[in-house]
Amino acid sequence: MTMRDVAAHAGVSAKTVSRVFNGDAHVLPETRALVEKVMKDLNYVPNVLATNFRAGRSLVLGVAVPDVVDPYFALIIRSVDRVAREHGMSTVVTSLGEDPDEERATIETLLSRQLSGLVIAPVGTDHSWLARWQQHTSIVFVDRTPIGINADSFTDDDEEGAYVATRHLLEHGHTRIAYIGDMIHLSTERQRLQGWRRAHDEALGGTDDDLVAVHVSDQSRTNATLSRLISLPDPPTAIFSSNARSSMMLVRAMRSAPIPMVGFGDFPMADLLDPPLSVIDQDPAQLGRLAAERIMLRLEFPGRRVKKSNVLAVSLIERSSCMAVEAPRTRAMGDVPSSAAVAAIDR
Repeated sequence: MTMRDVAAHAGVSAKTVSRVFNGDAHVLPETRALVEKVMKDLNYVPNVLATNFRAGRSLVLGVAVPDVVDPYFALIIRSVDRVAREHGMSTVVTSLGEDPDEERATIETLLSRQLSGLVIAPVGTDHSWLARWQQHTSIVFVDRTPIGINADSFTDDDEEGAYVATRHLLEHGHTRIAYIGDMIHLSTERQRLQGWRRAHDEALGGTDDDLVAVHVSDQSRTNATLSRLISLPDPPTAIFSSNARSSMMLVRAMRSAPIPMVGFGDFPMADLLDPPLSVIDQDPAQLGRLAAERIMLRLEFPGRRVKKSNVLAVSLIERSSCMAVEAPRTRAMGDVPSSAAVAAIDR
């Protein structure tokens, strides 16, 4: 189907169809609704690179991540690009930012280039609109699971990692462990919070929601959150940080008085801090490589049955930040496992 086909079925001009697809605000709502319905019915996908492909130029893989300069996502991009080069392809990259409402427009602009495949670490809460693109383009999710669509994905074991980190702090005598995170609508954040809760439920029989802080997205919020937690009648003696960015902001906020902490995700120089930061270690390079290789598999064997949802193990890198100060025992610990038991779940 071409843009002219859509225009003919909708009874409008091809220029109007182009405006609707590109989100032009100067289109009447009823006209936009009609054109979008026709595009959906006809399964229309614009092919702006068809001429280049017919000319025999290299195919293209797309990568969409929240922030291209974030060290974690940069490693994913690098791995995808390496696999693409090995297969004679090039790579185009875009940043999604943090606003879920902007995700669709950004990704559809990228997909309109008629990609051979797309690797995406999403920020949105509904990906069902990708179904029509999925019929023409192999789409693989990394780090975060898709919502509303059945698609290939490669993610870390976020719940288990948070569970192991929290149990590690419990084993060191901490029974007031704060959870500090950011975008709670993301699957990664929800699963890490669930792991934190599970560790508390098993060891202490429950959690204190006063110790949970989410939407901590910048340094000022981090400083305010830390101040609130410290001011509690029964303040936390340790912190579980749900992502590397939160960990870096917390380290800055606690320079004069560090609180024992374990972070989810390593970052450059975490091992050189004073004290060195214990972390749940991930392998973003492996995520990127596996995602790109899955796209190559889909291109070569479109109908092959493979496991779509793939969860990679994570592990605890124990440094000394969990013992920055002696943990006061503010309550009975309950049935906290021995060091040997913790070692058994540290995998």
